[in-house]
Amino acid sequence: MAALSAIAVSAAEIKVDFARETGIVKPVNGVGQPPFAGIGEFPMFRYLKDAGIPFSRLHDVGGMFGRGVFVDIPNLFRDFDADENNPANYDFAFTDRLINALVSEGVEPFFRLGVTIENYARIRRYRIDPPKDFAKWARICEHVIRHYTEGWADGFRHRIAYWEIWNEPENWETVEKNEMWHGTFEEYCRLYEVASKHLKAKFPHLKVGGYASCGVTAIHAQEPSPRAKHHLECFHAFLKYIKEHDCPIDFFSYHSYSTVEKMMKEAKYVREQLDAAGYKGLETCLNEWLPRPSHDKLGTAVQAAEIAAALVGFQNGPVDSAAIYDARCGVGNYSPLFNPLAYKPHKAYCAFLAFNELRKLGTAVAASSDDSEVWVSAAKKGGSAVVMAVNLSVDRKPLALACGDGWKSVSCRITDETRAFEETAFPSVLPPRSFIVAEMSHRRGD
Repeated sequence: MAALSAIAVSAAEIKVDFARETGIVKPVNGVGQPPFAGIGEFPMFRYLKDAGIPFSRLHDVGGMFGRGVFVDIPNLFRDFDADENNPANYDFAFTDRLINALVSEGVEPFFRLGVTIENYARIRRYRIDPPKDFAKWARICEHVIRHYTEGWADGFRHRIAYWEIWNEPENWETVEKNEMWHGTFEEYCRLYEVASKHLKAKFPHLKVGGYASCGVTAIHAQEPSPRAKHHLECFHAFLKYIKEHDCPIDFFSYHSYSTVEKMMKEAKYVREQLDAAGYKGLETCLNEWLPRPSHDKLGTAVQAAEIAAALVGFQNGPVDSAAIYDARCGVGNYSPLFNPLAYKPHKAYCAFLAFNELRKLGTAVAASSDDSEVWVSAAKKGGSAVVMAVNLSVDRKPLALACGDGWKSVSCRITDETRAFEETAFPSVLPPRSFIVAEMSHRRGD
């Protein structure tokens, strides 16, 4: 093995075997809400293209800039008592602009069928009650799908593979506190049954799933909170229900705002439980995630390193796809990628630029680190390869890279406290809270 830096006693040793392919570089670099710049303009979507973002999940886009016009079923079909077969009863105007703008930048929409969260439902709720006719709601969704994939109602033939039924219907353990679904979880399971059977029968080639679970954080505590316990109970109840009622499901989606390390444990648990319930190999999508959201971390190297480590961890673990929550250019805790004052990327955006270098090559290869705080993934295509390494700790990490004879670093970019995706020589030390992406080339006989 040839090392690219001198191995210090305490060095974090990274081993990469470019001859051992491990599968594809997975689409774990999706995003949630895209970066709106206004209700009908989308100039920041170019950042999604530049970072190779494969898809954007359209949940909560009826929020600050889009209340009442985007994506949500009550926005697209405003009078539930109207004839769902009549194109005149649908309002696609603004959602058409949104979806066309994403598609034009090479970003596939991931369409959530349902409603935006109503954070102040305790004061008054508007759209989070269960539909009064589940079958009609499913038929409305059918026409939405036909509009965007089959040209119905002066529509389009876009590639939109994923159609998700609702979001976080178990958000709180009591109906009155729930800001997403003002009904019981049993009622949601019935909606899922009706809608999934109808939509899958109409569109067998598309992927129908859900239920955008709040997650399984209860597995980390001996005595979880009532809310976390409720989330876990609903996860198992959902699997039991869809099995007993023979409901179609093409993907299982769930969420996590845990630490990076806990996210990996949750992904493993979800995979194990799906397999045990008879859904071995069912696609999993972690389509809301952000390590320990905090306003203080926005724009920092700390958040950038956490996000970079999560992307690497998802690639190496049992997650099939993922979407960070979210890509808004907003001021809240949950908008890590863009600075809303400058309309420019935060450091965390660089993690997506780095991961995209792996995605461009496409074939993942075996990579490991002997230091639990240094995360690594690698990919190759022909005689080119890329290694991405993340230092998640507060310490400097002497670095050694062993990758076999003939491989050498030809370029490297680093993101840390003072740099953002800046060109550098391959480092002998990884700074605290930093990550690199190194391009490698192979020369026979070296």
